[in-house]
Amino acid sequence: MSKDIYVLGIETSCDETAASIVKNGREIISNVVASQIDSHKRFGGVVPEIASRHHVEQITLVIEEALQRAQMEPQELDAVAVTEGPGLVGALLIGVNAAKAFAFANSLPLVGVHHIAGHIYANRLEQEMEFPLLALVISGGHTELVYMKEHGSFEVIGETRDDAAGEAYDKVARTLNLPYPGGPHIDRLAHASDGAIDFPRVWLEEGSYDFSFSGLKSAVLNYMHNAKQRGEVVPPEHVAAGFQNSVVEVVTAKALRAAKEYKVRQVIAAGGVAANKGLRTSLSGAFEQQGIPFFIPPLSLCTDNAAMIAAAGTVMFEKGLTGNMAMNGRPGMVLSSWG
Repeated sequence: MSKDIYVLGIETSCDETAASIVKNGREIISNVVASQIDSHKRFGGVVPEIASRHHVEQITLVIEEALQRAQMEPQELDAVAVTEGPGLVGALLIGVNAAKAFAFANSLPLVGVHHIAGHIYANRLEQEMEFPLLALVISGGHTELVYMKEHGSFEVIGETRDDAAGEAYDKVARTLNLPYPGGPHIDRLAHASDGAIDFPRVWLEEGSYDFSFSGLKSAVLNYMHNAKQRGEVVPPEHVAAGFQNSVVEVVTAKALRAAKEYKVRQVIAAGGVAANKGLRTSLSGAFEQQGIPFFIPPLSLCTDNAAMIAAAGTVMFEKGLTGNMAMNGRPGMVLSSWG
């Protein structure tokens, strides 16, 4: 019988300081997340310098708590996995240097993980992955369709050309005077709405799997500006519903078309915006109607966490793809380069 593998995951790419211990890439033993939302809320978005300072304050504490909750000692671990990129460079450096120090002090292998690969592998903590598969990654900084023929193999077949979906949600929310992060508030308003404004759908060139949300965002802002000039009061829920309908329709249609064209056995969703109820309902219904297996992690594993980093890192560790003490934060790290 093969030995169980225990990996400590560390995640600090944006505004969550997180540490987790995962067994065999599938089972969460502990998962600790220190959120900074309250600190950034008043600024309407993440302030990189503030995020880095919070990571410095929290990183040692969350690692210690992850070990305590797992009732494990460092010598019982097999490897340390850390988000190497992409992300905010200052935030990444805190996690990378903490991981390097921990790995060096305890003579453990070090694995650098791509943040988006982590989001994709969050699904493996709930459901085994079946290849070939299609991953829809939709978050504050990314909107991508990724084709995977095996573990560690990533082919980006579609990506955003401007704003990511989550970024567009936050900017529209700000226009509606909703708190940060805006996605959950727009989702809630959209569900409560009895009407929706008809905003444009951006499909790009025929056959393209790329996304563009900048024009949609601008359409919402122009609509609100023009209404204000005319002295009209626009129900914010109608704006939220119209905006969300546009995003959901385009994302669902492109994901469904890609799944059919690539003849995948499974479709998975990942990233913070995957927690959106409107999107989850649309995707689940569309793939169920076509008989294509579709899976999405629970809300706690959609947002940034370290369990997903440990899950992805376990795969790389098993492949023998480890890093060294020269590892650095890579804010522009490309998904296809990892694996």
